[in-house]
Amino acid sequence: MSSGVGAPDTAGSGAPEAEACPYLDTINRTLLDFDFEPSCSVTLESGPHVYGCLVCGKFFRGRGRSTPAYTHSVDTGHAVYVHLTRGTFHCLPDDYIVTDPSLADISAALHPTYTEADIRDLDGNSALARDLFGRRYLPGFVGLNNLNKTDYINATVQALAHVRPLRDYFLKLGGGATVSGGSSGTNGAGAGSKKKRKRDDSKSGPIKPISTDPSTHSDLAQCFGELIRKMWSDERFKATVDPHMFVQAVSAASKKRYHIGRQAEAGEFLAWLLHQLHVGIGGGRKAGSSIIHGVFQGTVEVTIRQRKKGENGGDGIGDDDDRAGSDDEETIKAKEAERERKKAEAEREVVIDETTMDTQFLQLTLDIPEKPLFKDADGGLVIPQEPLVSVISKFDGTSFSDAIGRGGVAQKRRYRLRKLPNYLVLHLTRFKKNEFTVEKNPTIVSFPIKNLDLSQYVIQREGGEKETPPTEQEVRTMGVKDLKKLLARHGRSDIAQSMVEKSELVEACVDFVTKSLPDMLADKYDLVANITHHIPAEVGREEQRDLLQEGSYHCHVQHKGTGQWYDIQDLHVEETMPQLIGVSESYVLIFERKGLA
Repeated sequence: MSSGVGAPDTAGSGAPEAEACPYLDTINRTLLDFDFEPSCSVTLESGPHVYGCLVCGKFFRGRGRSTPAYTHSVDTGHAVYVHLTRGTFHCLPDDYIVTDPSLADISAALHPTYTEADIRDLDGNSALARDLFGRRYLPGFVGLNNLNKTDYINATVQALAHVRPLRDYFLKLGGGATVSGGSSGTNGAGAGSKKKRKRDDSKSGPIKPISTDPSTHSDLAQCFGELIRKMWSDERFKATVDPHMFVQAVSAASKKRYHIGRQAEAGEFLAWLLHQLHVGIGGGRKAGSSIIHGVFQGTVEVTIRQRKKGENGGDGIGDDDDRAGSDDEETIKAKEAERERKKAEAEREVVIDETTMDTQFLQLTLDIPEKPLFKDADGGLVIPQEPLVSVISKFDGTSFSDAIGRGGVAQKRRYRLRKLPNYLVLHLTRFKKNEFTVEKNPTIVSFPIKNLDLSQYVIQREGGEKETPPTEQEVRTMGVKDLKKLLARHGRSDIAQSMVEKSELVEACVDFVTKSLPDMLADKYDLVANITHHIPAEVGREEQRDLLQEGSYHCHVQHKGTGQWYDIQDLHVEETMPQLIGVSESYVLIFERKGLA
């Protein structure tokens, strides 16, 4: 990770030129904590001009006369301060800018920055970092402080922090650089259907990458990026991270729907967060207009069947008086036969309105079947299990499921997956709410950690053919423009960014086409993150009913370099075996398409 203190830009700041400071030996790094919101400890005001005292660690506003920072420096003799937004160092009350190489570690702890080489080596780095107190930690696998029932936020952030394209995007923003925010992809759209079909935005072809300025991002997106950069930093003063600023931004953006002191469903929060990040970094309605869409967005064809409005109004069925004793047995049987005949005729005359449309998704919601809990020979409960391939059969493209549309209209829906994203999010609905309590489905959904094959669920359109990778000879005859289009179409534009000569680009494309592209086109996935919900043993008795509020969330993530899996719950980070992940009470699964790494 790059760090250092360069010559600051003092234009318009009213401060003298930088010079050496004789008070640097008074800095106490063990008291510094930059994870909290930059607000004045005296006036409680937050803003762009808040300074941190490097002697006592407190935050104060301003540096001019009669400001809290100036008063604090005079009263206590604390002379060295850092601007919490710009990262410049100042000496008060003399008011001049300080530059010294010994302050580089403070700059890195305040605002971590990363070079292209740093980001490229993150996944393979297995070296442990050390904080000021001698505690060792693995960058990217650090604990997040629970601020009172915010473990669902911590688990979600841990999962998203290991989605490589999303992580790299926010790491590059640490230096204030402008980063490409779009992503290209194919949709495989073929001939249209003869049925009524709404507009299909996925037929517009590859999306042109758009550049986003980090200064224009929403407060939530900026806090999320800052949190990701601190989680992957190897120059922290402490081995854990406090997500206080991000949690506050979440509470403000959600209008306290998600706030401290109240547990929430991680699946619903993930869907909300992805949408807020998409909008916060400048994304629009167009598919692929942000890094969020480029990473998580897929396409599903939805066919809806329902009775046409105004049809089958009053058919006269059930209008007869069937009270016992009103007719003899033969008359009753005759009426029942007549009713069945009318019902059959009505069903034949019903007009079904069928609509087919393509829609984009960021996550797939899967319903876990309800199964009873059986007792074994010793009287213990046997928790049922269900394979993931059975749960995901909702998207097999043939079966219709019952649904309720707008206005309470009964519908039949069929789902056909047309395009899967590079990172697939599966949300297993475990919780059901009623008027009295929250019920949880404890069924174990078993799934493979590697090589999850979803090719049978991706259905090509009529007349469409599955894409096949070009041959090595075809790649070598392509021009530079065509080679870059090939990489961009499959979301690997990063390969061409570091290439200078055409020969290097050709060899890189040949390596990509022969080794990675076949796996990508096969629609096979490896697990990246697994969010689980755990309930204590005593929950469920008479004195404790709310399973959601009393439970806690864990997150399983893998270190790509060593292959080791980690179980992270708030501040606790420990190694775990992959065999235990597939049989846990999984709630949210994030899979990565094979061949992307």
